Amino acid sequence: MDLLIRNGRIIDPANKIDSIGEILVIDGRISQIGRVVIDFPAGCPVIDAGGMVVCPGFVDLHCHLRQPGFEEKETIATGTAAAARGGFTTVCCMPNTEPPIATPEMVRQILEVAEKEGAVRVLPIGVVTEGRNGRKLADLSTLHKTGAIAFSDDGSPVFDSEIMRQALEQSKLMGVPIIDHCEDMNLSLDGLMNDGVVAAWMGFKGIPPVAEECMVERDIELANETGGWVHIAHASTADSVEMIRQAKLKGVRVTAEATSHHLTLTEDAVTTAGTAAKVNPPLRTARDRESLVEGLCDGTINIVATDHAPHTRADKDFSFAQAAFGISGFETALGSLMGLVHRGEIELPTLVFRLTAEPAKILGRAGLGNLSVGSEADITIFDPHAEWIVDPGQFVSKGRNTPLTGETLRGKVIATVVAGEIVFQSL
Repeated sequence: MDLLIRNGRIIDPANKIDSIGEILVIDGRISQIGRVVIDFPAGCPVIDAGGMVVCPGFVDLHCHLRQPGFEEKETIATGTAAAARGGFTTVCCMPNTEPPIATPEMVRQILEVAEKEGAVRVLPIGVVTEGRNGRKLADLSTLHKTGAIAFSDDGSPVFDSEIMRQALEQSKLMGVPIIDHCEDMNLSLDGLMNDGVVAAWMGFKGIPPVAEECMVERDIELANETGGWVHIAHASTADSVEMIRQAKLKGVRVTAEATSHHLTLTEDAVTTAGTAAKVNPPLRTARDRESLVEGLCDGTINIVATDHAPHTRADKDFSFAQAAFGISGFETALGSLMGLVHRGEIELPTLVFRLTAEPAKILGRAGLGNLSVGSEADITIFDPHAEWIVDPGQFVSKGRNTPLTGETLRGKVIATVVAGEIVFQSL
């Protein structure tokens, strides 16, 4: 598809561009980028992006599309449509499906369904252990050759240290990360939210920060010993951030993500949003949130991920103890994150960097996360000042589970382009 985008503020951290300009797309690839594009085909569709930001398409390293097995919660079609509305052009789906993404056939199935039904690019993540049961290492090499871009038992930790060590040794050979859900389930058992004053006031059993931190420490030590690559999923505590920071200073191969909800919300959200704010790891304290933002700014936290976890209404319409963990995050991620920019907690180019070039770097995909001439035209256009009210009834995701219902957010995706095709537009 041909397309001309005019008058926008182009922010492309990978190419160190931050200026008003134009982008010409020819046959799905970026043909020209500059202050003014003079030569373009007659009749070429034009988007006037005046007052808006034009940047590489967002890349999400951590989401749950639920298919196969849980299509009542989400499908690849509905999940990727929601991702497009959120400005994401590439999403990486976790393997806690039924059956899990544990065989080459399952990897191929995900890729085939995404090719036919997906609105954006889908990259599957394979399991670390067979059946995600933690007992036997999966055939990681074969999964990788078939198309798995990383490995995780997400939803469950790789609890056995010897299996984690073996996985990290293989990650070193393949050059891909082991993404670990860091949780000592003996310490978090039956916990419902962050262990602290809010949990005590509400009468809920808490999940202590150490349940995450002891596993972060273990994974860092194993990565240091093996030379393997560990990626810490959804870091949530100040001490986790500091351990990752110190490990990087020592040269340990560790990368990390923070979710949009952990960067913008605290445990106080549970008092107003109830089960919609029930998530694992739990929303933590103001100090933890501030540490995550600081880590995002200085590079300790490499990327923002959504951990998009859609559920049915029935999954959340229980008592707090019985309700499912998870937040549907694709469609509110940018709006909530822009709050950090408007409050002066992070610079806009830094936020764009953490949503684009950095996750693309982790994936090892040179064609993603940038607006280089010749690359596939994955482009997100957003209005940084547009205000909108979160109404889950308007979500295209099947998951309406958000703690932001009724909130006014400032920052809205206007158009999403994948390989030159406009897959979402609200102009």
